[in-house]
Amino acid sequence: MFFPISGLHIDPYYLVGVGFIIGILGGFFGVGGSFLANPALFAVGVPMNFVVGTDISHILGKSIVAVRKHRALGNVDLKLGLIMAFGTITGGEFGAMLIKSLTKRGNVNQVVGVVSIIVYVLIASFMAWEGWKTIQMRAKNKRAAPRAPVKEDESAIAHVAQRVQRIRLWPMVSLPTSGIAGISLWTIVFCSAISGFFSGFLGGGAGYIRMPTLVYLLGVPTHLAVGTDLFEIVISASYLTLSHAWKGNVDILIALVMHTGAAIGAQIGAQCTQFFSGSKIRLAFAPLPLIGAAIVAWKLWHGQAGGH
Repeated sequence: MFFPISGLHIDPYYLVGVGFIIGILGGFFGVGGSFLANPALFAVGVPMNFVVGTDISHILGKSIVAVRKHRALGNVDLKLGLIMAFGTITGGEFGAMLIKSLTKRGNVNQVVGVVSIIVYVLIASFMAWEGWKTIQMRAKNKRAAPRAPVKEDESAIAHVAQRVQRIRLWPMVSLPTSGIAGISLWTIVFCSAISGFFSGFLGGGAGYIRMPTLVYLLGVPTHLAVGTDLFEIVISASYLTLSHAWKGNVDILIALVMHTGAAIGAQIGAQCTQFFSGSKIRLAFAPLPLIGAAIVAWKLWHGQAGGH
């Protein structure tokens, strides 16, 4: 199938299949799936500026489907999502501007490719370490107190979020849905701006950064972090899709073909979250960015980046 906007021939069944897999992962982990969608598009010759912009537009449609399901399951903190959207949009615009600058210089594929590999490996390594430590901690606690109630969403580094919540920088906000009595508004905005930058720069919703940030820095329960992240992506991705489209980085036809598979997968993934504890969801997520990093590295290694 020929896609005139990007000028490429791509098998539509490949795009539907990629969308379906990304939809399942997005609904289950609360991420846009760009750590796999971006390498999958890059691997079939889509230039990195189109990869970034197109993936964001595809993720918008998929997230709308997934967040409806999570909302029905009670996994969305609307107040937190609305606050985070402000920071994400601000950071995302800076990322999109950097993509535009690199495209003009002609080295967008190499720079974005290398940065994405580094980010994916770091995120995967950290979540694998934390997930394993948490499971070990829970096993130790169970041996010490067999009859004690099990805390399904406890984390081995829960003290980090507790310290962040003690930062008293006015104005303070309460998040009753997430069980947070008080946290600085600027802490939320700063964390979301960082993930927003990577969303605009690497594509997708940057849930691979935002979801861990919600859990480890803000102290949001994992199931709520999944649904809230998807809700926030709907808002921020709407803006970033328009921003990248204005800059000429979106092939809307590729995004629509991918969405046909993603819409189905997102509902399946969202439904599956209720059968797993938070620590198991986080541990299961860890290997996925490594797959994306491997695909990008393979593409760059074979000298196909940048039109070579």
